[in-house]
Amino acid sequence: MARRNRPATADEPRKNSRGPIPKVKGLTIYQRGNKWSFTLYGEADLLTQKRERHNRGGFASDWDAFDAAMLLKAKLATGDVVKQLQPNTATVDEVMAVWLESVKPVVKATTYANWKINHDAYVSPMIGHHRMRDADVFVLNAFYKKLGSDGRRRPDNATAMYHYWKENAHQRDGQGPTSTEIAKACGVTIYAAKAALTKFRRGRVPTPQPSGLARKSIKNIHDMLSLVWVDAIGWGYAVTNATANAKLPRDPGGRRIKARQQPWTVDELARFLHIAVTDRFAALWVLVATTGMRRSELAGVDEDAIDWERKLLHVRDTRVVANGKAVDSDGKTEAGWRTISLDDFTLSELDRHVKKLEKERKDFGKDYQRTGKLFVWPKGKIPHPDTFTRIFNRLVDQAGLPPIELHDMRHVYITLARVLGVNRKILADRVGHANETVTDTIYTNKTTGHDREIAEVVGTVIRDALKQAA
Repeated sequence: MARRNRPATADEPRKNSRGPIPKVKGLTIYQRGNKWSFTLYGEADLLTQKRERHNRGGFASDWDAFDAAMLLKAKLATGDVVKQLQPNTATVDEVMAVWLESVKPVVKATTYANWKINHDAYVSPMIGHHRMRDADVFVLNAFYKKLGSDGRRRPDNATAMYHYWKENAHQRDGQGPTSTEIAKACGVTIYAAKAALTKFRRGRVPTPQPSGLARKSIKNIHDMLSLVWVDAIGWGYAVTNATANAKLPRDPGGRRIKARQQPWTVDELARFLHIAVTDRFAALWVLVATTGMRRSELAGVDEDAIDWERKLLHVRDTRVVANGKAVDSDGKTEAGWRTISLDDFTLSELDRHVKKLEKERKDFGKDYQRTGKLFVWPKGKIPHPDTFTRIFNRLVDQAGLPPIELHDMRHVYITLARVLGVNRKILADRVGHANETVTDTIYTNKTTGHDREIAEVVGTVIRDALKQAA
């Protein structure tokens, strides 16, 4: 770019026929010694609301700086330029921003969402300002210690809603506050307030959250940073891997892990199914009871995944929750892609469910949403995975059973199968575990079809118990 004029001296007025520099939003032009520089701010990020800053200097005049800034602005708008970080000054925040963008296309949506949340909530506000090369093992140790003592950033909305509900239980002749009042007082959505109110009325009391993060949560952050540092070294932004020797703190008072509810007995499982078979998604509850499938697998299973002739179910696509939104995925792990046998009891429930879907498709005609999913609403709309959790909790309460999580149905199934003496390797393949042991995973072929005996044994036991419960 040709120089148009040079900076004016004290004794010589500056000549420029182009007039004053136009004002442009997000652009600042300033003089440093005999040269001119600019700072250009990009558009605010949709999630973080932070604006990327670009600095350039060494221009002969303010107009040269302006022209360069406008060229850069145009390139940024078309994605033709990426901010170049200086290895010696790049901060943890800047490196992580580049890293997150680089891994986004190659990891699952839920994985990226969790990493983004951990960065925005914990890494950025605490150590994001450190230069990458200065963030050594001592910085990370202090960071992890802070996370363990009082690092929690998300408000304990469940406890706040419960306290508000209890304190105002006298309202409306003892009915307590409405969900709208709870939402307004506690700063939550009406949907969260409605779900919480239902739980409170059924006697489900939330466990208060501690001020610090559990060790497992800290380890998840540490594992993410370990990947960041490996790439940062390869990119030249870090010299040594500070995460290699960092120490994670112990949970106060030992391992702060929520005590898992004991798995239901087969009689308790039968009591649940006795109520659940009256629900629209009766086949789903039978399927999870007889296969131990994950919620994401149940929510994502396709209608054509059932091989009726061979009595098989192909577990492939899943439906997961990322940032509160339901998204389609391709399974938790490679082991999640599997083909499992179905017993006659489960097949009969699935057959009844499919016939119901066929009737609904005929009744609603063109208004029916054809998604291909097995478990849908009457007009074909796919439920949010959290909906299955809420329905499950309601059915558990109706059955008067000890409350467990929907995922715990998986543990109920595995425990029952082990009690019945099934082969551990075949069981691991059936439930989609990555391995029963590392040796089995590497040196043993998949056992597709060999789980027929498990399917029949467990299915028969559950069916007989359900008959007795009825």
